[in-house]
Amino acid sequence: MLTPAAAAVLAALATGYLLGRLRPLDRLDTWVWRQLTFRKKWTRARPRQAVLLAVHALVRPAATVHIWRHRHDPPTPRSPAITVPAVPDNSEEPTR
Repeated sequence: MLTPAAAAVLAALATGYLLGRLRPLDRLDTWVWRQLTFRKKWTRARPRQAVLLAVHALVRPAATVHIWRHRHDPPTPRSPAITVPAVPDNSEEPTR
C-alpha cells in the first residue's frame, strides 16, 4: 500500500509524463499560428485576433517579444541568381 506522499509523487510524475507526451502548449501554439496565418477575412475578426495574440503571448512569450521587436525589419537580402555556364557550340561530329 502506498503512502499518500508516494501516491502524490507518482501522480505528479505521471501527469508530467503525459503533458510531455501530449504537448498541449505546442499544439495550442500551432493552432494559433494557423489561425493567424491562413484565416481569411481577418478584418472582420479583430477581437478574435486579439484573443489569439494574447494566447500566443501566454504560450510563447519569448517568440512573441522577438516578433514584436522585429516586425518592421527589412526583409533579408536575396541570394544572387544562379549562373549557368555557357555550353560551347561543337557543331562537328565526334570522330571514332
